[in-house]
Amino acid sequence: METAVIIIQIIIALGIFNVWILRFGKSTGWRGGTAANMTDEFQVYGLPGWSVQFVGFLKLMFAAGLIAGIWFPALTRPAAVGIAVLMLGAVAMHLKVRDPLKKSLPALTMLVLSLIVAAA
Repeated sequence: METAVIIIQIIIALGIFNVWILRFGKSTGWRGGTAANMTDEFQVYGLPGWSVQFVGFLKLMFAAGLIAGIWFPALTRPAAVGIAVLMLGAVAMHLKVRDPLKKSLPALTMLVLSLIVAAA
């Protein structure tokens, strides 16, 4: 079980790093509404401009916490709970703008995986 949880931690962290570093300025099929990049997506949700950097900082720090948690287990649960809370917010934003379920699946998947890690 411990190995499976570590693998999930890595999957979550790599997913966050991918979205917030590699694909931040790119269009994807998962963006809310008709957003072409992350900044547009937050505008679609009606969130203030500063929230992009704030949420991004939190997600990257929690993802780093999941990786560090492999060697420092005390970091794992707080990082997983933090990501779960943010992913719950992401799912809520997709619902707010009435996105099709497909667009919510990545956030929903990360939410479930984060809850698994937090409960382990």
